[in-house]
Amino acid sequence: MDKNRRNFLKVAGISTLAGLGGTAVVDRLVGGTSLAQAAADSGHDVDQAKGAQGHGEIPSSSGNRYGMIIDIKKFQQDPSLGEKAVQACHSVHNVPQFPDKKDEIKWIWMTNFENAFPTSSNPYRDEATAKHQLPILCNHCDQPPCVRACPTKATFKNKDGIIMMDYHRCIGCRFCMAACPYGSRSFNWRDPEAFVKNANHVYPRRTRGVVEKCNFCDERVGAGKQPACVEACGESKAIVFGNLNDPDSEIRKMLKENHTIQRNPALGTIPSVFYIV
Repeated sequence: MDKNRRNFLKVAGISTLAGLGGTAVVDRLVGGTSLAQAAADSGHDVDQAKGAQGHGEIPSSSGNRYGMIIDIKKFQQDPSLGEKAVQACHSVHNVPQFPDKKDEIKWIWMTNFENAFPTSSNPYRDEATAKHQLPILCNHCDQPPCVRACPTKATFKNKDGIIMMDYHRCIGCRFCMAACPYGSRSFNWRDPEAFVKNANHVYPRRTRGVVEKCNFCDERVGAGKQPACVEACGESKAIVFGNLNDPDSEIRKMLKENHTIQRNPALGTIPSVFYIV
């Protein structure tokens, strides 16, 4: 049995203690490493590790803090935008197209308003909202429960506030999936290799037994490009991406000019995806 699997079983065996004594119990029992050492071993800095343990604070106004605005009305006016956004994202990131619905992998997908905002019930919903769908994806929360739940630091928050996945560190425990209150993560039950059409050899491929999700197109943003879904929507401005810490950015101006909502903000995760309704 390899080291990762042994460590996973060790975590699983003491997972109930985490509920009794908090993550500090797990920190002491799994390897006995300090927070700083765990961060160094994983290649993440100490501040990120603190955030992963639930002791981080909302990012300051310094540096980048990326977020996204989705204009629901634009997707109602042009339903084809949803399919364009999904196809662009899944093509760039080698998302497998499994024939069986139960195996489906989703980075960004279309759903009904009630599914996206279950706490915003309204028996007299307007026809446009009731009839059309809207895109949902990982919310890249400021206080991400998925990061706190991951025993191997395979999911972490990078310096720009983007919640990332390290596929090589993922041991398939699915703790992050259980912790995510938005259902924004997918698990590869099958080997995805044969179900990737027109593979993008620039982006990493996955194997069976790992979790994956939207990464805000970190690899494109780092190269000065817009996320694939934003680019696919073109000049419609149905999806706008930018730096929330920059008061002069387009996204901040739009937030100032439009009423927006977030998905279940009462959970305290502080989502970075906003919806114009």
